[in-house]
Amino acid sequence: METVVKFLTDAKTFYLATADGDQPRVRPMGFVMSYKGRLYMGTNNTKDMYRQMQGNPRIEICAFGPDGRWIRACGKVSFDDSAETQAKALEAAPQLKSMYSVGDGKFTLFYFEPGAVATISGFDGNKKEIRL
Repeated sequence: METVVKFLTDAKTFYLATADGDQPRVRPMGFVMSYKGRLYMGTNNTKDMYRQMQGNPRIEICAFGPDGRWIRACGKVSFDDSAETQAKALEAAPQLKSMYSVGDGKFTLFYFEPGAVATISGFDGNKKEIRL
């Protein structure tokens, strides 16, 4: 888990794909944290991304690292709107405080459910699979 968080943090930007009906939708993301043994990300619950994940909770994320390797992680997500988790996210990423606060009614966090898989790959053909 920590390997995945470090990779995504070092990459600075990763891309998250959802499905809007039969149309894939991809957007850049920057916040990720490990908490309670889960890989968490966050969004605003008024965005299309939130609505799309509610309709189809299967997502994929991808990032290209500064060392030339890339990561892909896919699986099903669940939501966690607890004040405790929101506070932890704001502590882990203080830049989010300009957009969100604990209990503001729009800040929502989501995490990969057990069974999700991340794969780190390189042009040399080496792959490392990590269960999330």
